Amino acid sequence: PVSLELLEGGELDYAEELMGSYFAVRNPNAKSACGCGTSFSVD
Repeated sequence: PVSLELLEGGELDYAEELMGSYFAVRNPNAKSACGCGTSFSVD
């Protein structure tokens, strides 16, 4: 699948903080990302 290739080498982390918990994605293939880390671009 194409989407699997775009996420290759990425990490999914679960964080718990005072304001709540969330999943954080670290993608080495991302060229840019939004400030909150929710979305990224690979083109």
